[in-house]
Amino acid sequence: MEEQSLNLSSITKELTLLLEILKIEQEDNIVSFQSELFTHVDWDSFLQLAIHHRVYPVIYPKIKKLEDNRIPTYVIQTLYKEYKQNTFDMLHLSREMELVSKLFNENQIPLLFLKGPVIGAELYGDISLRTSKDLDMLIPMASLEKVEKALLSIGYIKDVVPNLLNDWKLRNHHIVYFHPQKNIQLEIHWRLQPLPMKEPKFNDLWERKRVSNITSYPTYFLGKDDLFLYLVSHGARHGWFRLRWLLDIDKIIRKGINVKKINLIQIKYKNKHLVGQAILLSSQLLNTPINKDIQVLMAQNRSKKLAQKAICFIKETNSLDNIMSTTYYKVYLFSLKSILQKFLSILILFYPRIADAKTLNLPKTFQFLYFPLRPFLWVWRQLTKP
Repeated sequence: MEEQSLNLSSITKELTLLLEILKIEQEDNIVSFQSELFTHVDWDSFLQLAIHHRVYPVIYPKIKKLEDNRIPTYVIQTLYKEYKQNTFDMLHLSREMELVSKLFNENQIPLLFLKGPVIGAELYGDISLRTSKDLDMLIPMASLEKVEKALLSIGYIKDVVPNLLNDWKLRNHHIVYFHPQKNIQLEIHWRLQPLPMKEPKFNDLWERKRVSNITSYPTYFLGKDDLFLYLVSHGARHGWFRLRWLLDIDKIIRKGINVKKINLIQIKYKNKHLVGQAILLSSQLLNTPINKDIQVLMAQNRSKKLAQKAICFIKETNSLDNIMSTTYYKVYLFSLKSILQKFLSILILFYPRIADAKTLNLPKTFQFLYFPLRPFLWVWRQLTKP
């Protein structure tokens, strides 16, 4: 495995300490932690990293075991405050998850939860140990109208995204709903990933679904292998810029994965390099135990290159929007795709966007002209930028 080692020399002392604490399997083991790891630490930066990476629920129960002064009191108090608030938030989301499940069932809408409290319970054994700002759920695309009617009836507001010639079907894979009184956001997915990424059909995912035990009313979520591959693709697409996603991968692998089955699925959906990237990052940053069978999923140069690229995002503390706006991220995202997916991505670029309508407002009858005009409208926007 030596040839698979990543270059981690650019990782800061604060991020190194965070990773070392995350590696601890038994909370009591932190008492015998190396004291030098706690010296010359910028504790404000450490706090920022713990919150940015959304791992403070896992960090706090470990560091509270320390009875000496290696960690400043205000750091532990801040982490406790965040941990306590997250517990309330996850209970709040769990209640809403049950309500939405019942509502959708009454309206004959099949529903699979993708992350949130169900992942906290399944992977960590406790919903308070994982964070979630919203509820991500998957439905068949044919049910979108029924979903909108159902959610509006209980006070949700749809986030309306301007579109041109239904380009949202190509460029988006979810719609956001927000409840102003409950302060809860729902992401309604009709695909696991944006086009042109290849993925299983909803009916196949539905057949392999599992039932969560954290609510009294049945709530369904992805099967074990589907969840692993979804979290791999999701983390890769976001550059693994939150350690929380890698921690999910670590938990799944420690619980055991069906390597043969995953290998067959990943070959079918052209994401073997993404699985290798996730496993390599998890093993090197979190000491995830990798047996000989799993090593087969890592043994390719492309996975190592992608893993090394992701280190740049993991070091960042910027928001996702800021990261996504960089040229480096756009090049990275393009590098995740197969040759066919890259070709299809380029074709999608030629499909008109709302920005074209703002540049040249055409009557609806003539909007088909946006297709041949799009390259020229794009050049015009570049030339007239302030």
